[in-house]
Amino acid sequence: MSKPSDVLQGTLELLLLKILALDPMHGLAIAQRLRQVSGDILQVSDGSLYPALHKLEQERWIAAEWKTSELGRRAKYYSLTRTGKKRLDAEAANWKRLSGAISAVVDLQEA
Repeated sequence: MSKPSDVLQGTLELLLLKILALDPMHGLAIAQRLRQVSGDILQVSDGSLYPALHKLEQERWIAAEWKTSELGRRAKYYSLTRTGKKRLDAEAANWKRLSGAISAVVDLQEA
């Protein structure tokens, strides 16, 4: 049986873009927000989070800036770019289409 982490791996970019569309934030805050919003079901490790953020930054879908965190430490804050917003819209539409199709199959009534 598939675990939530298996699903997360394929949708991590979409989730990160959506979280960053709400507010710029640093990596730890992103991971906490994902966990909080999903009711502790979706969790991302540092080993998955930071490479994904780096990839999104290379694609120019997010931008990064060093700032002082709420704890007074230097942290890299990530924010969504205009290109990232377009990517988010496309990925969200694709996710809705795909999840709707999967739901239709899962909801089939047995004979």
